[in-house]
Amino acid sequence: MLLFAIILALTFISGFILPWWVCAIIAFAAALLIRTKGSAFLCGFSAVAVAWLGLALLKTLPNENILAQRMAKLFHLPNWLLLLAVTIIIGGLVGGFSALTGVLFRKAFITKKA
Repeated sequence: MLLFAIILALTFISGFILPWWVCAIIAFAAALLIRTKGSAFLCGFSAVAVAWLGLALLKTLPNENILAQRMAKLFHLPNWLLLLAVTIIIGGLVGGFSALTGVLFRKAFITKKA
């Protein structure tokens, strides 16, 4: 739960000022540093997906979804909600695989002291 909260908060805050790929670095570093008893992939996936959902809604709702509707039309999607769903899935996969990579990196290269 701590891993989820840290990835969510840092991804949401960085989404306003940094490029989109910073969420991968955040998920990797958080999973590398924080030991979790749950699934790192699910924590990273859900945290980045929720953060990107919030960011996308904060940016599209004030302008009545004009840009989102045009982008959905460009990608031959029937409405902007499907574009939002695709965005959430892509962000979630990036976050999930990055968090999983962080945990596997820790297991492979950081030795436990006995």
